[in-house]
Amino acid sequence: MSSKAAAKTILTGVKPTGAPHIGNYIGAIRPALELAAAHEKSFLFIADYHALNAVRDPAALKRDSYEVAACWLALGLDPAKTVFYRQSDVPEIFELTQLLAAVTPKGLMDRAHSYKAAVDKNREAGRDADADVNMGLYTYPILMAADILAMDTDIVPVGKDQVQHIEFARDMAGYFNNTFKEAFKLPEYRLAGETGAILPGLDGRKMSKSYGNHIPVFIDSRARRKLVMKIVTDSKLPEEPKDPDNNTIFQIYAQVADASGVAALREAFIKGGMGYGDAKQKLFDALEQAFEKPTAIYNDYMADTKKIDALLAQGAERARGEARKTLSRARAATGLNPLR
Repeated sequence: MSSKAAAKTILTGVKPTGAPHIGNYIGAIRPALELAAAHEKSFLFIADYHALNAVRDPAALKRDSYEVAACWLALGLDPAKTVFYRQSDVPEIFELTQLLAAVTPKGLMDRAHSYKAAVDKNREAGRDADADVNMGLYTYPILMAADILAMDTDIVPVGKDQVQHIEFARDMAGYFNNTFKEAFKLPEYRLAGETGAILPGLDGRKMSKSYGNHIPVFIDSRARRKLVMKIVTDSKLPEEPKDPDNNTIFQIYAQVADASGVAALREAFIKGGMGYGDAKQKLFDALEQAFEKPTAIYNDYMADTKKIDALLAQGAERARGEARKTLSRARAATGLNPLR
């Protein structure tokens, strides 16, 4: 790792949508944690204001925010190294949103994927194009740009569907810098798929809560084993050779077991002699070993959410310090009075 790479600032935002499944962990959480560990500065925030565009249950928003915080902490987030905070606890972000809105053309928002998807869905249903489209959804990219620019972010790890948001953040930073004077760094994206694997679910399709084919990370042993035993397999007999690279059991196992275990299971599949029942038991054992300690940590945090509140408050204080520096530059560029 070069010193130049280490000096880059990483930022990740997570919507509070409850506890994750192992596909989330392997495909997004683990790569994000590894990326943060490899760089000098990193930020992770709970995007609770973004969630308000759709969530209307205050209790659910609070519960889900605690769950996602406990999840990242249990899976290895180090709040001493990574600045960990609630988006709603950093008011400077929202003032910055207004400054960016003042230079952002409406046409840019009209092209946002999230807005266009809502419009297309309404038209297909024969409804008014903007039915149930709130301004939070419409201006979602501006708030996201403020999240990113406030922390002088260099790299944002995202999925392919969110690349546009980073491109928009660069556009808005450019509009502002060109209209006034340079105040913002232009961020770059890194596709999460470059480092994170896409895991199949119980039925072989991509693991997803919407498909109901997922295995939660934080679940008791009996429930975990029951789900593992539901993994769909073909009708090959134990003595028949099997293709590990197209087998759901092996693909999940390869992401959670140690190298020697993965090599042994691969060999057993290719040579024959390993039945699917035995393979599922090996997968269950590997999942138990991988998530036993994180589950205990997660349950401890969820049993005492004041611990989470304290860590997020400390993170918010650090995040506000960074955001105030950025906001001060932006205000000075426009001719507004300096922050007090």
